[in-house]
Amino acid sequence: MLAYRIDLTPDDNDTFLVTCPDLPEVTTFGEDEDEARLRAVDAIEEALAARIAQRKDIPLPRLGKKNAPVVSIPAQTELKVALYLAMRASGLSKADLARLLSAHAPQVDRLLDLRHDSRLDKLEQAFRVIGKRIDIHVEDAGRGA
Repeated sequence: MLAYRIDLTPDDNDTFLVTCPDLPEVTTFGEDEDEARLRAVDAIEEALAARIAQRKDIPLPRLGKKNAPVVSIPAQTELKVALYLAMRASGLSKADLARLLSAHAPQVDRLLDLRHDSRLDKLEQAFRVIGKRIDIHVEDAGRGA
């Protein structure tokens, strides 16, 4: 799963400031570390959604210091980001993908909309028509993963 490193900085008002080195636009806070991590996931998803909407690059997470705090983004968000990145790497537009899928533009928009719950079979089909496949594996979860 995509796990972005976050910086948790205790603030002077007993909250935690959260930033993400890979996504400088991410700034949020939490009353405690658990809430800060939850809000970090939301803020990272919002930053990724904005980058997709603006057709900007999405950086993959960089390795940080050992034991640096990280938050994992939801699986569906990761799939949609992967689809967006695969389309960019292939030079495909949303209109191109719609043609390949024999779909209407709004259907493709929903596949890339991080707020829309897309069906897994529709995402698989989108990857398939651009010559990609989804590979799923399960691993033990650690703190913050």
